[in-house]
Amino acid sequence: MRHGKKFNHLGRTAAHRKSMLTNMACSLIEHKRINTTLAKARELRKFIEPIITKAKTDETHSRRVVFAALRSKEAVKEVFGPIAAKVGNRPGGYTRIIKLGNRLGDAAEMCMIELVDFNEIYSASAKTEATKKSRTRRAGKKKAEEAAPAAEEVALEAPAEEKAAE
Repeated sequence: MRHGKKFNHLGRTAAHRKSMLTNMACSLIEHKRINTTLAKARELRKFIEPIITKAKTDETHSRRVVFAALRSKEAVKEVFGPIAAKVGNRPGGYTRIIKLGNRLGDAAEMCMIELVDFNEIYSASAKTEATKKSRTRRAGKKKAEEAAPAAEEVALEAPAEEKAAE
């Protein structure tokens, strides 16, 4: 029976599972996106989201807790540097799992797990849609119309000043 067992053991011993999740977390932090099975990705999400939340507060204790989980100085620097800066105002949900289909050999469900804020495709399209509003075009036209009469006034005033100087 599996009463009270809240996580997937992934068919591994506790030490092997912990090492595997640590290595996968370091790879995800380094590459921002990795391909794995769906079961491993779901467990990795549970493992890495609290780590990223801890990294939002840059304190000595937070660094030690994150280092105890990741065991990699480079990964800790990356988490507390660019990753913490990008997710600073996000309340959670730092990872996204995208299903890729089944693996040919054993038909295991494959997926891609990635850090949400580091996907340029989704974030770039969202930013361009947000900036392409009719309001911005009208504002651009108004600025151009305001600038045009100002240029004409300067052009009209310049010859008058030259004639006065003569």
